[in-house]
Amino acid sequence: MRELIVEADGGSRGNPGPAGYGAVVLDPVSGEPLVEAAEYIGVATNNVAEYKGLVAGLKAARELAPEATVRVRMDSKLVVEQMSGRWRIKHPDMKPLAAEAARIFPPSQVTYEWIPRERNKHADRLANEAMDAGKRGGQWQPSTSTAALDAGGARPGSGTPDAGAARVVGDAAAGAAKARAALAGTAKTAGTGAAGAAGTAAASGATGASVRAETAAGAPVASGTAPSASSAASAGGPHAAAAASRDAGRTATAAPPVGWAATADLGAPATFVLLRHGETALTPEKRFSGSGGSDPDLSPVGRRQADAVAAALAARGTVQEIVSSPLARCRQTAATVAARLGLDVHVDDELRETDFGAWEGLTFAEVRERYPDDMDAWLASPDAAPTGGESFAEVALRVAAARDRLTARHAGRTVLLVTHVTPIKTLVRLALGAPPESLFRMELSAASVSAVAYYRDGNASVRLLNDTSHLR
Repeated sequence: MRELIVEADGGSRGNPGPAGYGAVVLDPVSGEPLVEAAEYIGVATNNVAEYKGLVAGLKAARELAPEATVRVRMDSKLVVEQMSGRWRIKHPDMKPLAAEAARIFPPSQVTYEWIPRERNKHADRLANEAMDAGKRGGQWQPSTSTAALDAGGARPGSGTPDAGAARVVGDAAAGAAKARAALAGTAKTAGTGAAGAAGTAAASGATGASVRAETAAGAPVASGTAPSASSAASAGGPHAAAAASRDAGRTATAAPPVGWAATADLGAPATFVLLRHGETALTPEKRFSGSGGSDPDLSPVGRRQADAVAAALAARGTVQEIVSSPLARCRQTAATVAARLGLDVHVDDELRETDFGAWEGLTFAEVRERYPDDMDAWLASPDAAPTGGESFAEVALRVAAARDRLTARHAGRTVLLVTHVTPIKTLVRLALGAPPESLFRMELSAASVSAVAYYRDGNASVRLLNDTSHLR
């Protein structure tokens, strides 16, 4: 029985946003592309786009050889795990697509394998070409595609005969053209619209994945009321907003136009999924807990919260990198998520919480009683630091520096930042360009998820704030 390899991907520039998919059928021995399929599908989410790319790739393979065994390779862990039967499919938009994919070949003929994004460049490029065509008001055309050439060169192989399938050899574009011509003679539909590469086999349409604008989206934004002084202290303090305001002036060179005044940037943003660590023993007592204290571990409640958020992020299937504060409660939360997603954790010291100095471990009332003058100064100015500690102005400067460094490093990717109240609120506040007092109108619970997308033109978009649905 013949074997074929299907690589598929999809992307959404906005999640949901303008979306497209790409799929390629490869010869397992030579690695030559046999069929390419791509389509711009309008507004959709990343995951729906990935599923539609899978459907298109499987249909293209069926047109070539309905009796073949098929190995599907995708960099979407969500799709691979769900189609392998290891994860449940809960989202109503994905259930029918998964069912359609499962019907194309008998289940015994298809296997699924997760691969890193670097090994899925061909399908990724096709999806981007489809979205670029949609941006121009058209559809992807196989005759203008350069995906096979762009994805050429060595792909990591295993050293076995399968290694041949992991690279493109010879004149890949010519090979794909010959395959398209052969399909045209069979299906009588070559070169039509987005499905032209695979004839009617790929004409089902799909919503793009693979542009890595994947973000956690879809949860309600908390309305948030101004917290008490005690809760403001434990949540990062009242002057983070003022510090963030001044920091924005120090770090920005020229503020980009925003809203309707800005030229649309549909490129894939760097997306930060902002996760506050789970509870420690100090959290429910609203005690100052920064980077200068006892560095407490997660409590039993905090560990359960970490498990819950790990499951939720795994179901979304969008996180590609994990970066954590160096403090134990964040590293423990990050490790739980990383184990579920199969990712490594990178530690960034600039994401640590404020050092509250002599106030560490105390409640707001206890600080007011023991350090009244310092407390008054701290409440009056973001430049004032707790006794022996760190001011919010200093915190905001390092958080903004970390933001700029990480957005440049992870352009077009989705990164989970496991950090604390002050860094998260500062990032959200700066992204909104809101006045300093807005910080008091943001609730940020333990193990909550927020998200901010950063575009290459300097604009930012807050996608999510204080999502705790996974804890209910």
